[in-house]
Amino acid sequence: VQLQASGGGLVQAGGSLRLSCVGFGRTFRYDAMGWFRQAPGKEREAVAAITGSGGRTYYADSVKGRFAISRDNAKNMLYLQMNSLQPEDTAVYYCAANRIGVLTDRSQYEYWGQGTLVTVSS
Repeated sequence: VQLQASGGGLVQAGGSLRLSCVGFGRTFRYDAMGWFRQAPGKEREAVAAITGSGGRTYYADSVKGRFAISRDNAKNMLYLQMNSLQPEDTAVYYCAANRIGVLTDRSQYEYWGQGTLVTVSS
């Protein structure tokens, strides 16, 4: 059972990227899933999260109005559309899942992807 994130890259400030995360080994349709990021020298933080049904979402204040999380349970996929990117968004982005249903408590997430690097130049 694993998660695999992709879609990171180098983008100029104001640009957009779409991150994708695919699950292997079992269905994740009942899991809460989220995107976390970790910048150099900083702790890993929750960026956005979504319940299994998609009925409830969470966004960090720093990304509200710019990022959108979504999922396609039929494809076992999780997405993060990132618009109006800023240099402070530069980080390694991780997708994660948990069967408990929590959104923001990092310690409750059981499965983690390998991370994808997003670099935003000014």
